[in-house]
Amino acid sequence: MSGNQASSGLYTPEQRARRDATKWTLVQGILAPVQFLVCVISAALVLRFLATGDGLWIANASVLVKTALLLTIMVTGSIWEKVVFDEWLFAKPFFWEDVVSMGVIALHLLYVAGLFYSWFSPQGLMAIALVAYAAYIVNAVQFILKLRAARLQERHTQERMQEVLA
Repeated sequence: MSGNQASSGLYTPEQRARRDATKWTLVQGILAPVQFLVCVISAALVLRFLATGDGLWIANASVLVKTALLLTIMVTGSIWEKVVFDEWLFAKPFFWEDVVSMGVIALHLLYVAGLFYSWFSPQGLMAIALVAYAAYIVNAVQFILKLRAARLQERHTQERMQEVLA
C-alpha cells in the first residue's frame, strides 16, 4: 500500500477510483453472496447428515463446491487488492480480513485433504466443515463491517463537502 493512505478512511481518492473502475469489484460483489448461499445450503446438508446419517455424498459435494467458491473468491479478491491497493494480499486496510481468510482456507483444505486421503471419519469431516463454515462466517462479518464502515465514511465525507459548498 502506498504511504498516502488516508488514516481516516479505507480508501484514498485514487484507490476509490480504481475500486469503482475495476471489473473485479463487480466479480467480488457477485461471488460473495453466491458463496454465502452455498455455505447456508451446505451447512444444512452437513447438519442433515450428522442428524440422520443420510446424504453423505451430497454433503461432501456441497463442501467441495463451497471450497471451490472460496478459492475462486480468494484469487479474484487478491487480483482486486492488487488493482486497488497495488498489493496482492495483506494490504493494510484489509490485513486482518486476509489473515482470517488464510485460516478459513486452511480449514477448507484440511477438509478436502481429509476427504481424499481418508484421514477422518465422515462425522469428523463434517465437524471440520462446520468449523470451517463458522470461521468463514466470522470472516464474512469482518468484510461486511469493514465495507459498511467505508460506505458510512464516504457518505459522511460527501455530506461534509456539500455543507462546505452550500
